[in-house]
Amino acid sequence: MTNRYQVVGIGNAIVDVLTQCDDDFLDWMGIEKGIMQLVDRERGETLYAAMKERTQAPGGSVGNTLAGLGNLGLKTAFVGKVKDDALGRFYAKSLEGEGTDFPNPPSARAELPTSRSMIFVTNDGERSMNTYLGAGADFGAEDLDEEVVRAADYLFLEGYLFDKDQGKAAFLKAAEACHRGGGRAGISLSDPFCVDRHRADFRRLVHDQMDYVIGNQHEWCSLYQTEDLEAALKEAQADCPLIVCTRSGADVILLRGAERAEVPVHRVVPVDATGAGDQFAAGFLYGMATGQSLATAGRMGCISAAEVISHFGARPETDVKALFRAHGLI
Repeated sequence: MTNRYQVVGIGNAIVDVLTQCDDDFLDWMGIEKGIMQLVDRERGETLYAAMKERTQAPGGSVGNTLAGLGNLGLKTAFVGKVKDDALGRFYAKSLEGEGTDFPNPPSARAELPTSRSMIFVTNDGERSMNTYLGAGADFGAEDLDEEVVRAADYLFLEGYLFDKDQGKAAFLKAAEACHRGGGRAGISLSDPFCVDRHRADFRRLVHDQMDYVIGNQHEWCSLYQTEDLEAALKEAQADCPLIVCTRSGADVILLRGAERAEVPVHRVVPVDATGAGDQFAAGFLYGMATGQSLATAGRMGCISAAEVISHFGARPETDVKALFRAHGLI
């Protein structure tokens, strides 16, 4: 049996390639501001070539969360698929250098290149993401080592991977293995459009397999097909033991059975909004994995998110645990 992990994440292993630009550049390149767009291989190569002074970092939503948890000192693993190419080897080496195990080695058999997201950040902190999904999105049940997830206290799944049938099969297999090992399985809803496309399957997964779910207000309303957030959360409570709802700048709502916590968010002007939700999840999961109260775990999530939007890039740059201490949380 593998040594136990406090948190294991499964997601699309994407290399984030970041550059700063102005609005004129976005117009010139035909990039829609402030959203994530999927691009094909040819468009991805064009955008990559147009980037000036680019920096790269191992990314992907749940990959960023696991890096945040590694920063906080938890024993973690990230499970994802990369090709045995330059970016894939960079991804694996970088993640392990940050203290997170990467059990799936770069694959020579992967048909597509390693996934990458070209992120253009304007002066107002808005990020315009152009993502080529590549090998990471082809993660399937055959790529999953059940021993790794069976050794997890907490399993965290990335909603984006739910877009393909093989991803759905992998998530079901992972959740069942986690439960066999005595762990708790959860998912990030990731994207309201992703929820729209797979609502019935998401509902089934949340109801049948998930012990906790993290989403924003748009994702929860999409999942339960209502514009009334409280009505959506009431339905969610009936489906899943622990519900987290972020509301971009408004209080975070956390629900566990009859318990309700609302955690205020201190608004700050973002330097770069990349990774705010991912680092909220890291702080929250750190709190849950270390036995904190629901409200404290929520506060830890908010502090982690505030740290990451105060600088360029999607991963923490300061000792977030020291911030928790400064706020009297540990």
